[in-house]
Amino acid sequence: MQAIAAAIKKVVFTPTAPAPAKNSLPERIVEEQEALVFTAPPRETPEAGIEIYQPVADYLSQAIGKKVRYKHPGTWGVYRTEMLKGSYDIIFDGPHFNSYRLEKLSHNILVKIPERHEFAVIVRKDKPFQNLSQMAGRSFCTHAPPNLGTLVLLSQFDNPSRQPVIISTNGWENIYNGVASGKCAGGVLPMANLKKVDKANIAKVIFKTAAMPNQAFSAGPRVSLEDQMKLAQALASPDAAVPTEKLRTAYKVGDGFALANNQEYQGLAVYLRNEWGYY
Repeated sequence: MQAIAAAIKKVVFTPTAPAPAKNSLPERIVEEQEALVFTAPPRETPEAGIEIYQPVADYLSQAIGKKVRYKHPGTWGVYRTEMLKGSYDIIFDGPHFNSYRLEKLSHNILVKIPERHEFAVIVRKDKPFQNLSQMAGRSFCTHAPPNLGTLVLLSQFDNPSRQPVIISTNGWENIYNGVASGKCAGGVLPMANLKKVDKANIAKVIFKTAAMPNQAFSAGPRVSLEDQMKLAQALASPDAAVPTEKLRTAYKVGDGFALANNQEYQGLAVYLRNEWGYY
């Protein structure tokens, strides 16, 4: 446990903004809310969100001795708006969002899913496509933006008139099946998922990203650096196994979260530059 705390002190937390003065607006907001707000993107229904995230909120409350309240954002629009307003104190989501909050909202990255992300663009092997430049204007089965894989795909096409056509598809296996069935010319999914679903060896990879960090927890400036250290320590501890079980199952985390540092998430916010409202 002491080793974890020492690692956190060494690499995780470099204050990105001066500590607020006493009686500052953020402190008054905390008093009005009477809780720190924990959230995640609205990828689940409110009911499923409570089932997955409420045990985590309760565990984090115990870790810092302060109330942590889980709040489902309802829609992606509300999620973006409230995030940019600084309404959320602790957030679990994708690496590009973590990078943005690090850059713009004075958040620190706490812990991450250990496995790194490599996104692949796939087509059927019996199709003539050899590279992305041949896919301009073609249909792609993929998650709707702001999914990171989709934003990575769109970033490869500078000319707006030659952007691919996104066929919004939920679930990595459904994306693969959309390509395998011919519904879409291409698809975007993590390499790890492709290896699991391409049992028939139908897919051909025509583009692959460099490995990048995975989803992570971040905490904002209304959470003191001392409490941020406690949160990271708690989430990386074996004691987190039970309260994070449903979250880890839902997002294939594995046995546990790993300590993260701000540096490895820097630069990924660039994928949000063409998304409305961020820049």
